[in-house]
Amino acid sequence: MSAEIISPNNVLANAMVRAVDMIRPRLQATSPDRVAFCVGTQINGAPHLGTSLVQTAAFLLAKATKRTFNVDAIVRFGALDNAPYDIRLDPETHHAYQQTYFHALGGQAIGDLIGKYYRAMFDSLADATGVDYEIETYSAQQATPAFRHEFLATLGHLDQIRWPLAPSHGQVHLRLPCPECSWAEKRAERTRLLRAGPGGADFTAVCTDHGDYKIAVTADTGAYLDLATLYRNLVKERLAARDHVTLSVMVKGGDWAYGCQLVDEAFTQLPGLAPPSRVFTPMVLTDTGAKLSKSLIREGKVPPPRGARPWMLDVTEWPGDTDSYVDAMVWLVSRMLADPRHFYRSYTTAELDRIMTTRPATSAGVRAREMNLYRRYFDLVANGSKTIEVRVQYPNLRHLKAGDYIRFICGRDDALTRVARVTRYNSFEQLLDTEGPEKVNPSSPRDQQLANIRRIYGPEKEALGVLAIEIELVTEPAT
Repeated sequence: MSAEIISPNNVLANAMVRAVDMIRPRLQATSPDRVAFCVGTQINGAPHLGTSLVQTAAFLLAKATKRTFNVDAIVRFGALDNAPYDIRLDPETHHAYQQTYFHALGGQAIGDLIGKYYRAMFDSLADATGVDYEIETYSAQQATPAFRHEFLATLGHLDQIRWPLAPSHGQVHLRLPCPECSWAEKRAERTRLLRAGPGGADFTAVCTDHGDYKIAVTADTGAYLDLATLYRNLVKERLAARDHVTLSVMVKGGDWAYGCQLVDEAFTQLPGLAPPSRVFTPMVLTDTGAKLSKSLIREGKVPPPRGARPWMLDVTEWPGDTDSYVDAMVWLVSRMLADPRHFYRSYTTAELDRIMTTRPATSAGVRAREMNLYRRYFDLVANGSKTIEVRVQYPNLRHLKAGDYIRFICGRDDALTRVARVTRYNSFEQLLDTEGPEKVNPSSPRDQQLANIRRIYGPEKEALGVLAIEIELVTEPAT
């Protein structure tokens, strides 16, 4: 049995050579300093395969962007801790009220959830791809003055945007939790905007336990803005569109393509900004063609679909450690990204099971992180004369240690090395003077090396700390 993927052609795939070419038009138009691949996930339990697929795709797209377009790239993980933790009905009106995970558990417990279900995987993905990542909770983001300013700016056009954001009834789900108990009306039926201006806005709402209350929202108040999904994405994406240094690319599951039509319609009702670039990843489908839903299966409303392994529904059921799961996901998503026809489509659990069943064993190889090198440095590594690689201490290198493997890449060529030692220095001068410039580049004098390194890494990068990575050339193949 072959792991070959057979995919039909489509208009999108026919327009490009690589899946990552989707972002090329925006790169050409804006020439950013770096690209941020943004992916968000509700923090409400163990993720399933669809979530892992989107996250893995974000890292691999960032890696491909660095190599294809020679621009820095990073992954930004939005931890949506405003997911509903509990829902109850008002006994009189039967309106639903909800409490968020953040309000029910607190910031420390949210951090623990992120650590339990995501941080180890993100660390492993960073190691496997050489891509840094950042994590920000929704609660932290909504508290920033920039986010609140952007939200307040939308209120002047509320009559226009409320129909795209709530096309059935025009009542946007703007939740302002009760300051005494932190519960909020889920669909904001009785939330009213009293006043909106450049400096802030005043709202009223109703709590089942504490009655009417008033909330003032300004750039620096502590009032919590629990925006429903479409409204949250509108504000977040408009904020990202204002950044002229970093190009934000929203990475979403394929089912989000429909919802983004409404967000884009809301964008057209507001002045001055266009929606950011978006990449939609393959959906994981059941036999019926519906999106795989862990909640429906858990509630007994539908049976597990054909080919759905336990780990597809709950990644903690994977029969191995985090690194082995990440290696499997990187292998799977890399195959999807190998051809736009394979990426811009969906897969049933049965088809994914077939592909994963034929995945080659990895026990014969080593797990190596990849690093790109210019040709003049790569050739020195490949012939064994360069034994010290210089890097700054990006987050993705936090766990680099002796015994790890690095595969250096230059075009189609690669060289596998083993890390013998990692030493941190405060500056490039200190590193060169301690290690010896001949170990970094035997064909270049010290002063020239220092100038070349600083052309690559600016002062803000050097301030992160400088790493001397001692390497040994090896011949074993890496998987």
